[in-house]
Amino acid sequence: MNPTSGPDDSPAPPPEPRRAPGDPVRRERELLCDALLAAGPGAPTECAGWTAADLAAHLVVREGRPDTLPGIAVRPLAFHTERVRRRTVRKVPFERLVDRIRQGPPKWSPYAVPGVDKIANGVEFFVHHEDVRRARPGTDPRPLSLPLEELLWRRIRIARFALRKVPVDVTLIRPDGRSVRISAGRPRGSVRKPRSGPRSAPGGAAVRVHGPVGELMLWALGRTDVAQVRLTGSQESVKALTESGWGL
Repeated sequence: MNPTSGPDDSPAPPPEPRRAPGDPVRRERELLCDALLAAGPGAPTECAGWTAADLAAHLVVREGRPDTLPGIAVRPLAFHTERVRRRTVRKVPFERLVDRIRQGPPKWSPYAVPGVDKIANGVEFFVHHEDVRRARPGTDPRPLSLPLEELLWRRIRIARFALRKVPVDVTLIRPDGRSVRISAGRPRGSVRKPRSGPRSAPGGAAVRVHGPVGELMLWALGRTDVAQVRLTGSQESVKALTESGWGL
């Protein structure tokens, strides 16, 4: 038997959780699981085309099938990852998927290595928790604990990959005034034109995005329809940014 899969060809559950209750990542894992169960397997999410069951299967496969990890980051390999995820949705009951997420990564998973859970899962669980919550119309942002907020802020630069092709300089600004430049946009003086898509803003165009840390993270990772942020900058720059389209 493949050590990375159970008898139903899906990730096997670990014996018990290994995270302290006060850990913000562990807490976010628990809240995500609660939200999935409350929503039900067929509920829509902010992940385009995915139901709550699809999202749960993604999280189970991500932690329990290391052979699928390359496909998450490398598009040509995504077919294998998606094939395993779809098979997992078909074969494993929704409640069992959620229970596996709640239990934490199997001992053979890279995510079980001490320290990796905090680095790799804090943003993942927060964003997907909000993907479930905010698919319901009228759902407001929730207050975040200080440890979770600071964890998200330390990791917010991962959004540089998602925003790497936007045509303007983007700076994120939190309510206390702390900021981070997340995209340099197109180089000043560049005359290269995209083959397709929205018109690029002039070189040097810049947009400042204001909001709470959690909202900034959601916006930067492409949840622009639900993130409660405020954009400032020239009308042309804001238009060029909002028409760009991005996600992660």
